[in-house]
This record gives sequence, structure tokens and C-alpha cells, in this order.
Amino acid sequence: MRILVIGDSCTDFYIYGASERFCPDAPVPVLKPIRKIQSLGMAGNVKENLEALGVKVDLISNQEKINKTRYVHERTNHMFIRIDEGEDNVKRIKTQDILNINFKKYDAVIVSDYCKGFLLEEDLKFISKHHPLTFLDTKKHLNGFADDFTFIKINDIEYSKTKSTISPHLESKLIVTLGSKGAKYNDKHYSVKKVDVKDTSGAGDTFIAALTYGYVKNNNIGSAINYANKCSTQIVQKKGTAKIKIDEL
Repeated sequence: MRILVIGDSCTDFYIYGASERFCPDAPVPVLKPIRKIQSLGMAGNVKENLEALGVKVDLISNQEKINKTRYVHERTNHMFIRIDEGEDNVKRIKTQDILNINFKKYDAVIVSDYCKGFLLEEDLKFISKHHPLTFLDTKKHLNGFADDFTFIKINDIEYSKTKSTISPHLESKLIVTLGSKGAKYNDKHYSVKKVDVKDTSGAGDTFIAALTYGYVKNNNIGSAINYANKCSTQIVQKKGTAKIKIDEL
């Protein structure tokens, strides 16, 4: 199985620390760093989750660096603050880079569009027209540019913001993730078991990766959604931007 991932990527930094006192000159806790973890985020996280499932992956993404740094209390996993850097410098994908893609090499294409400027609507439209099996996860408000995608993953908050622009045609393609309540597709609800949630970072990336993998493997969207639910449920029980572990599923 070989899958192409296209979209915005970043580096996630997690700085875990202890906090035992408040700052003497401001009403804020003092965090003493203990350890720092680094991993790929956004489209890069989709890629790494697919690779964890044994998939061969090619990633087309921005060259400009985006960093997301989270300062987190080690014991409680409470996040004090997240600092984002570099997203205003992202350049649009070059037209020639899209034209040079050999789409026939891939079993599926995932577009992980975090709306940082790497992909415009016309780019998404082009991609969706050049492969018969395309999955879209975007922060853009949905409209006609998404008509040719096979499936569209969107969370419930994003859905509430864009539902006024969604046509019946697009509605039929939507897989709406509902957090602890699972997911919904074409009025059918796919539930998940209740677990102790530690961190939801990257769970959407895991979902779209596992969904695509499951569908390519079995050609059944219902079983693919169940598999994606299972994988993302595993991830929210871990700290940070975690990756799927097959032996724990």
C-alpha cells in the first residue's frame, strides 16, 4: 500500500515541567522544565501514523518551518500555553510541483489542509480530480472546491461553522468526528468506548490516517470508520502527539 499525503506540516514541541510555586511579581505559576519532546505535526503526523500502520508514504509539504511549542505540567498534563511560530511565512505549493505528481503510483491521496497557505482551493480541486480515491481534512469552509473528493473528514466544531455552505452533494461525503461520542456518516452513528482522555492533540490526524488505511484495505467505509475510531481512541489516552501502536489496538 502506498499513500500520498499533501498539506501543511509543523514541528510539535512539548516541554514538560513541574510547578510548585507562583511567580512573586505576577499571579502566574512558575514552570520548571524537566524534559522536551519533538515530533512532526499536522500533515507530518498523518504521515507518521500511516507509517506506523506499515504504509509506504510520500509527503508533499511546506519547506518553511512552523513550530508549535506547548508548555505542559508533567504530573497533571495541564497545558499552560501554546506558542505558534512561522505559520505566516508559509508559501503556496508551486504549480509545477502539483503537475509533476504521478498520481497513478498511489492507492489513495490524503489532503491534510491546516489552512496555513500551502494549499488554495484551486489546488484542492486539482488534486481531487486526478485520483479516484481522495480524502480531505481541511480547515477551510466547504463549498464547490471539495465536490470531487471521495470522503471528507471534519470535526463537529468545524462542521457547525461551515454547514451553511455545504450542498447535499457534499453532505453525503462527510464523516463528522464527535470526540468522545465517536463519529457520524450519512446519519449513522459510530460510537467509541469511554476512556480516560489525556491529550487530544493529533487525534484528528490519526483518524484520517487510519480511515484511509482501513478503506484501502477493506473497501468498506463503515469498517474504516470503526477502525479510525479505535485508533484515535488509543491516541487520546497518551500524552503529546502520539503514534498508533498496532500491538495495543
